[in-house]
Amino acid sequence: VLIACVTALGGGSVRDVLLGHYPLTWVKHPEYLVLTTAAAMLTVFLARWMRHLRSMFLVLDAVGLVAFTLIGCMTALEMGHGMLVASVSGVITGVFGGILRDIFCNDIPLIFRRELYASVSFAAAWCYLLCVYLALPSEQAVLITLFGGFLLRLLAIRFHWEMPKFVYNDEV
Repeated sequence: VLIACVTALGGGSVRDVLLGHYPLTWVKHPEYLVLTTAAAMLTVFLARWMRHLRSMFLVLDAVGLVAFTLIGCMTALEMGHGMLVASVSGVITGVFGGILRDIFCNDIPLIFRRELYASVSFAAAWCYLLCVYLALPSEQAVLITLFGGFLLRLLAIRFHWEMPKFVYNDEV
């Protein structure tokens, strides 16, 4: 339950602390803790089928990444911050729960590997902010961003797109 709560609510908590957005979202809405706890308990019962459900979890994770990125952008904009802060807020909200989970589980966080994960969050944030700048209706901006970010993440998974790795070789 602790790992589930950190994963689901950690990114938003880090964002709220950095932006001075109080009370923290899960404190203002304790029902999020109840919902996360219920999902964690359900996951315990589904654990024996997890290897068969891996694809489904990757798809749900892709949706969650983009959805949490959107929430982070919207929160920063509602607080009156500009687009640069909103984009960083979106990425923090989207990826920090997973970073905290992986650290607590003694794993290397996904974004510190070569996968396109934080990059997808960053692209989704700027997609949404471009839609806002172009004064698209809110629902349209959200749908475009959800679809675009989701598609980009699924393509990155399918085709194993990775960030380039810089290797410094001082033996010249």
